[in-house]
Amino acid sequence: MAESNVVPLKKRGDPPPAIPVTDDVNSNGALPADRALEDSLNELRGDLIYSINKSPTWYASILLGFQHYLTMFGSTLGIPLLLTIDLCMADTPVDIGKLIQTEFFVSGLATFFQSTFGTRLPIVQGASLAFLGPAQAILRADGPCPPALSPENRTDEVIAMREEFWRERMNLLQGAILVACLVEVIIGFTGLIGLLLRFIGPLTIAPTVALIGLSLFNTAAFFSGGNWLLAGCVIVLISLFSQYLNRIVIPIPGFSADRRVIRFPIFKLLPVILAIIFAWTLAAILTVTDVIPEGSPGRTDARANILRDSPWFYIPYPFQWGVPVVTVAGVLGMIAGVLASTIESIGDYYACARVSGAPPPPYHAVNRGIGMEGFGCILAGLWGTGLGTTSYTQNIGVINITKVGSRRVVQLGAVIMILLGSLGKFGAFFATIPIPIVGGMFCVLFGLVTAVGLSTLQHVDLNSSRNLFVLGVPLFMGLVLPAYMTANEGVINTRSPEFNQIVTVLLSTNMFVGGVLAAILDNTIPGTNEERGLLSFRQSYSSPELAERHLRCYDLPFGMKWIRSVRFFEYLPFSPTFQGFLRRRNEPSRNGDIANGQTNNAMDLNEDEAV
Repeated sequence: MAESNVVPLKKRGDPPPAIPVTDDVNSNGALPADRALEDSLNELRGDLIYSINKSPTWYASILLGFQHYLTMFGSTLGIPLLLTIDLCMADTPVDIGKLIQTEFFVSGLATFFQSTFGTRLPIVQGASLAFLGPAQAILRADGPCPPALSPENRTDEVIAMREEFWRERMNLLQGAILVACLVEVIIGFTGLIGLLLRFIGPLTIAPTVALIGLSLFNTAAFFSGGNWLLAGCVIVLISLFSQYLNRIVIPIPGFSADRRVIRFPIFKLLPVILAIIFAWTLAAILTVTDVIPEGSPGRTDARANILRDSPWFYIPYPFQWGVPVVTVAGVLGMIAGVLASTIESIGDYYACARVSGAPPPPYHAVNRGIGMEGFGCILAGLWGTGLGTTSYTQNIGVINITKVGSRRVVQLGAVIMILLGSLGKFGAFFATIPIPIVGGMFCVLFGLVTAVGLSTLQHVDLNSSRNLFVLGVPLFMGLVLPAYMTANEGVINTRSPEFNQIVTVLLSTNMFVGGVLAAILDNTIPGTNEERGLLSFRQSYSSPELAERHLRCYDLPFGMKWIRSVRFFEYLPFSPTFQGFLRRRNEPSRNGDIANGQTNNAMDLNEDEAV
């Protein structure tokens, strides 16, 4: 018997009548436009447990934030340790510990400002490899390090002289970073970097982001090579926890009257922490039993001196090493690191947005993100880390594994970095994590970042020989040219050492070579917008309502009502209501609408427009 669609008369005390499901109204009482909006948002979230604007419980957020801290630990520890060699800090281990604390402290500040006021994406900031080459060049030009001290020469006076020596070298780096990063602030907040986004489509994003992961295979291999048993253990455990045991939940006590027991998906949310704990325990057992020989980086006591010599409490502060010194050569060299870091970060923004359930970042978010990254680098120069900060690729991989793209989690992770950067012994304790364990973690996470980049090709016609050329050549050259530059130092040899250094750093950066070449080919080789994937990439933003709702995640945390009410903010490149420098003729302005071509022109060309 057919069911009737007639709604009976409502009696007093009855619940409100259910709205029948028809073609005009869905089961939740939402109109088709609302349903399209809801479907579009759900498509962005995919299989995420928590998308960018959602937050887990407070205790789960702390654990997940700590997981981000452990993930970025290897790079934040390893990169400064590489720099200490050229800083001539071998005879001052206590200062090495303070430098590492400073790096974590500044990384926490930069991460908090970036995730709160910058792009607003759940992206972690830390020491950048792009600055390491210029920094080493500046220090080597300043002269070689003095010979290491023998035990009989280690007097207090000599140690004090060695401290003064490395601090003077650090002051050179601080001055170069401070001035060079002002350039990054300017190109970000003035909107110059946003203009480049007009030329960025899926075929540019895919090789750029993929090269972020592929370019780090040497780092992962170097870290893992100290003990492949420990590295392999981490790889197996992360794979086991995140892919095979991810549906297993454990009951834990709740903290509210209505939820006394909570089913916690521990293996899905915390695979990295669990893998590190298991592998670290195994390393401790193998160290105690001397299965791992003395001197091996796989031993848990390999860096025990850092734990022993670190102070219990040390709060880093600006100019702690002295007054920065500015030189023209140093600034020009660091600018190369800034440009390389900027290109890398743009790719990271797209990758992070994709895995955290956010739409592709609009102009204003990228402008604000690069500007805030420059501000983070300035903090690094003031505090004296010796290196600038950039977005961390491995933490994007964590989001992809755990399916937790919550902004709040990363903000808590930033607070943890700041706190542990002030607790010397506690941070030094985690510095004893064997490097091969970090390397195994990198093998998984960098691989996932590569896959995230390649996943943008779903919008592209891969049956097109034009697209295969645009994809393959930049991807391959992004590996070949940097490898050649690394193997042939001094191949760029002009009369200007500063020019040589800038060109060498840029051509040695995989993301720069692959991204720039892909952008040039994609924007010059003839092809339709459908073929290039531009139509599919912007399909979710087919109406102003969809666009405005999608882009809410990039709004500032406060003051948006006032910002939207003042027309002046539409002309500021870092404002969420920014309408773009180039407006289409005869088309009204709409705040927050990326369907009108004001957010990313490369994504929003009409089918009949020339490519």
